[in-house]
Amino acid sequence: MNESADVLVVGAGVQGTSLAFHLARRGASVLLVERSTVAAGATGRSSGFVRAHYDLVAEAAIAWASLPWFREWAQRVGHGDPGFVQTGFLQLVGPAYADALRGNVANQRAIGIETEVVSPADARRLAPLMRIADDELAAYEPGSGYADPTATAAGFLAAARVAGARYLAGTTVTGVTTAGGRVTGVETSRGLLGAAVVVDAAGAWAGRLASLVGLEVPIATWRHDTAYLGLAGGIVSPFPIVIDHPSEAYFRPEGRELMLVGLEDANEVGGSPDRPTDEASPTFPERVADRITRRVPVMQEGTFHSAHSGQDGITPDQRAILGPAGPDGFILLCGFSGTGFKTAPAIGLAMSELILDGAARSVDIAPFAPTRFAAGRPLRGEYPYQLLWH
Repeated sequence: MNESADVLVVGAGVQGTSLAFHLARRGASVLLVERSTVAAGATGRSSGFVRAHYDLVAEAAIAWASLPWFREWAQRVGHGDPGFVQTGFLQLVGPAYADALRGNVANQRAIGIETEVVSPADARRLAPLMRIADDELAAYEPGSGYADPTATAAGFLAAARVAGARYLAGTTVTGVTTAGGRVTGVETSRGLLGAAVVVDAAGAWAGRLASLVGLEVPIATWRHDTAYLGLAGGIVSPFPIVIDHPSEAYFRPEGRELMLVGLEDANEVGGSPDRPTDEASPTFPERVADRITRRVPVMQEGTFHSAHSGQDGITPDQRAILGPAGPDGFILLCGFSGTGFKTAPAIGLAMSELILDGAARSVDIAPFAPTRFAAGRPLRGEYPYQLLWH
């Protein structure tokens, strides 16, 4: 095999497929290389939240710019269906973070995000299944919801291929070739592939790929578990998607009969990304049951359906790494730290602008530059909450 392209993207998760789509529809020649199958890594294990609430304005702006893509998929992408369900979104915090939540909502409203602070009484009306204390506070986004991450990536891939992108599944990158300080392509399990630009969108494997060009990228493997619970009688689905900061949990509907639940504590950082993800940790079901029944008491009558693990690449500030690093033509699109699904449409567009035009115009991705760590400038929210995963 001696194929070549203008841009070679490594990793067919939602970020890699989004970039391939945006590049191909601009007329660039694109090769998308995937070691397994589309959405086989972090994307296939994503919880699929589509919301804009972040404590970093730059990140909230990107998520907000992505939301119309999910709502208007048929017109904007034209292939597949991301399965977007508009449920509304609640970000719940305890009294220690009430002022931070108000500040974040004010910042988000200033850039046009449709969000508001709601009282405990209003939050109970929006989500009557939840037990909410009088000293807790919430932000509410009426237009947010969730989508199917695998279907989203598959839709981007289908549209990219119609636009001319080529997709090589089951192809492992074993080396990156360079000449005169520039990348010239990659060595793979199926032969040499040529490209003037190589994009590292390899998720939990991104650090391993970057090391092939001598880069030490601060990315570790972050592992998390997700449970699916059968809904108790009396719960009407859909209900709002929720990030429950005081309980260190999040949950959403999964169709009409299930609830997806994840926990934000006791996540494992480190180890090999090659470990299987078919099963959750042995203690996870009991922890999920305890956490969800305290917040949603009626779920005491729910049932346990299944659980699995998943993994992504995590950075020290738990924000993405976007931009050039190492030899000319090597681009990082990684380090999403478990929160990259919802931002893929806008980041794919911005990264295509960076690659083809020399700078991103549609959204500001400059804060996520790889150089921030060596410069001692990790990203921190304007009104920070604690780090999401720990």
